[in-house]
Amino acid sequence: MTNETLIESTMVFVKESLKHAEGGHDWFHTLRVYKNANLIAKAECVDPLVVGLAALLHDIADSKFHNGDETIGPRIASEFLLKQNVDSEIIEHVTQIIENMSFKNSFDLNPSFSSKEMEVVQDADRLDAIGAIGIARCFNYGGFKNRALYNPDVPPNLKMTKAEYKAAKAPTINHFYEKLLLLKDQMNTKTGKRIAEKRHTFMEDYLNQFYAEWNGEK
Repeated sequence: MTNETLIESTMVFVKESLKHAEGGHDWFHTLRVYKNANLIAKAECVDPLVVGLAALLHDIADSKFHNGDETIGPRIASEFLLKQNVDSEIIEHVTQIIENMSFKNSFDLNPSFSSKEMEVVQDADRLDAIGAIGIARCFNYGGFKNRALYNPDVPPNLKMTKAEYKAAKAPTINHFYEKLLLLKDQMNTKTGKRIAEKRHTFMEDYLNQFYAEWNGEK
């Protein structure tokens, strides 16, 4: 099987697997991350096949939709790639990326795994969490979880632990401060940092407008 055929087969598998997914973590999110990853990879010395497969499979079973079980996604990805007769080293690399790239793992002071390929896919995923689409995804998920838009009596938790982050049920606006506005400074690659700057500014402008409207100023 050629790399091109493998990527095409993976796309078909992911699109079918995510056909009932929540709107912020659906096939279109995956496709955007894949495109972001390919763009970033052009300026990096990485294995494009590992990057492509990891980008396509990174949300195949997001733990937040599986009672917090972080083993399901890597297992499904590994089983799929094994059926495609993919080299064992590539399978291991892809599953390690899926296991370790999530924002919640940034709370770990001593990460267990890192690679240039993971840095590319991680940046690609984080870019889709900020800017105009990031805002849309944030409120889509908040609605999915029936969370308040904003409550001035519930301040963001800026010193939360990984466990607190995973269990958070705060208003959606808090998520900007607890994650989205932090991502710009956590980008790994030059391309990721450049794109993140513009999207970060867009979110700041949005928040200023949000508070103005909330307070009846505009």
